Formats: sequence, C-alpha cells, structure tokens
Amino acid sequence: MQIPVINRSRHPLPEYQTAHAAGLDVRANLSESVTLKPLQRALIPTGLFLEIPVGYEVQVRPRSGLAYKHGIGIVNSPGTIDADYRGELKVLLVNLSDTEFVVQDGERIAQLVVARHEIIAWQPTEALSETARGAGATAAPVQASSLVYSIAA
Repeated sequence: MQIPVINRSRHPLPEYQTAHAAGLDVRANLSESVTLKPLQRALIPTGLFLEIPVGYEVQVRPRSGLAYKHGIGIVNSPGTIDADYRGELKVLLVNLSDTEFVVQDGERIAQLVVARHEIIAWQPTEALSETARGAGATAAPVQASSLVYSIAA
C-alpha cells in the first residue's frame, strides 16, 4: 500500500525500525525543544501531511521505550487520523512521570499504525443475543502473573 505524504519537516519519513514492526516511528519537528513538566501535555508537530485511503485510518500510538524509561505517553491513545483529514499530523504527548522531560527536534515520539476499518450502520433492536458473559462488567478474570509486556528500546 502506498500513502501520499507531504514532508515539510527536516527529518526522514516515518519508518519501521525492524523487519516485522507494525508501527512506523514518527519524529518531532521542532524549531526549539519542548519541556514537558510532570503531568503537562503538549501538541508536538511532525511536519507531515497524509492522504489516507478511504476505509483506512492511521493510529497514533505511544512508543513503549518512552513510556517505560520516561513516563511519556499519548493522551488520546491510540489517536486516530481519519481519511478525510488533511492537516499536519501532531502528537499529543503527556508526561506521566515526576520529572521534566525534554522533547528534542528529530526525536522519535510515537508510532503510526495503518489499519483498515469498516463503515457500519446501526440496526435498532429490542433484544440482543445471549452470551456467556452477558451484561457482566468484565471478561473472565486474568491473573496479573499471566500478563506479559514487551518493552521496546
């Protein structure tokens, strides 16, 4: 798949860091660094403008290395860029740590994942099919020891 892109930054286009990565790393495009104080958020420009095909979205996701090492996340994660948006891609970062974090020009700040989606039509009804879960608030219990996380650098 090819996606038309205008790159008005000083940096390379987003790229996969490994052969089997799902996300492309995107870089900050800053004229000067941005300091995020604890619990502060900032909209970080990338200098990129995308023409996403109809039926697809680009998801903006946090980088696990920034989250693990520095407590940096994305407020509306995952963010969605719709096919009809033509403005600059900006990333809404938040500092969830107790120390300041400085975002530098060219720093890899997020991952972009291209995903297909469906267009639906609601079907009003008075009843839904039964399931084992029913109206329960959570799915089957999961023990914390069975959770596995992968932290990328």
